Amino acid sequence: MIGQKTMPSMDISRGGVEVVVEELAPRLVSLGQNVTCLNRKGCYNGNRKEYKGVRLIDVPCIRKRGLSAATSSILASFRAAFGKYDIVHYHAEGTCVFLWLPKLMRKRCIVTIHGIDWQRDKWKSGFGSRYIRLGEKTAVRYADEIIVLSHNAEKYFLDSYGRKTVYIPNGVPTPTRRNPEIIQEKFGLEKEEYILFLGRLVPEKGLEILIRAFRKLKTDRKLVIAGYASDTDEFVEHLEEMARGDERIRFVGFVQGKPLEELYSNAYFYVLPSFLEGMPISLLEAMSYGNCCLASDIPECSEAAGEHAVYFHCGDEKELMQVMQRLLDDPSEVRYYREGAADYILSRYNWDSVAEKTLALYRESEGCK
Repeated sequence: MIGQKTMPSMDISRGGVEVVVEELAPRLVSLGQNVTCLNRKGCYNGNRKEYKGVRLIDVPCIRKRGLSAATSSILASFRAAFGKYDIVHYHAEGTCVFLWLPKLMRKRCIVTIHGIDWQRDKWKSGFGSRYIRLGEKTAVRYADEIIVLSHNAEKYFLDSYGRKTVYIPNGVPTPTRRNPEIIQEKFGLEKEEYILFLGRLVPEKGLEILIRAFRKLKTDRKLVIAGYASDTDEFVEHLEEMARGDERIRFVGFVQGKPLEELYSNAYFYVLPSFLEGMPISLLEAMSYGNCCLASDIPECSEAAGEHAVYFHCGDEKELMQVMQRLLDDPSEVRYYREGAADYILSRYNWDSVAEKTLALYRESEGCK
């Protein structure tokens, strides 16, 4: 597997790709496969050489914004091409620029598209955008199979390239619900006394309109913004400046483990005002905890949550404010959307099923066992 920063991920480098690889790779091992993760050297994984049966190898990279992913994926492609591997599984578009190399060496190449990455704010222009588009086109031309996480992405590849893809959405682990102990002591948060956003602190998540909308609300509840900067320190400083003077808005940074479980378990409702998503894992996780969830009406969110979430028109700050105020004023509506949310998500998005479907794609090649 190529594309993850590291596996397992133990720090703020954990993003959607890392979540998928960490859930998928050990399950493939349990299904009898030998799996190797080619990680970026310098990303923390405790200097492990193995994790849950998955072999871990560090690949050198240039530790600089915009170059780390590119250099590691290029070197990983060379290693995969000349290594004793049957399958090379790439994650994300930008990693695929050198996919043709293992393909040239008769490896079966699979790509998982986690989102149309060149559309993300930090890659919309310049070399980064062109490089990611090149990776996308390389995947379309050379990959044996392309996995997409949403029907919207499936349509994009068919309309743009005439390329058929395979729809395999991500899974969601069974949650552990917890009382507010750590978050009470560390952040002063009580059960159902806060609205939760959790994700990367980047422009496409809609955090600016969220903060502006929240500041207009008539409520004593807090807005908790949990997550980390993804090469976007200046943007985070901008958000903090926007929130200045409103003590209800709390930035709690990157969370994982029990604090993360407590945040999900005790929110009044969860909000995701994104302009762009691949597959919104945090939305699925929030619903798996039985939360009422409010999301922008982009196809990736509405497809994932169906009729079991509340929506507002993407980018409409006024409507976001109005819907949030309505939920704050009407606990019965919040209870309505909590009911059945967890059962719906956990029955629909299952990591064991994801692993089995992925393995079936691997095996659609002569000589793969």
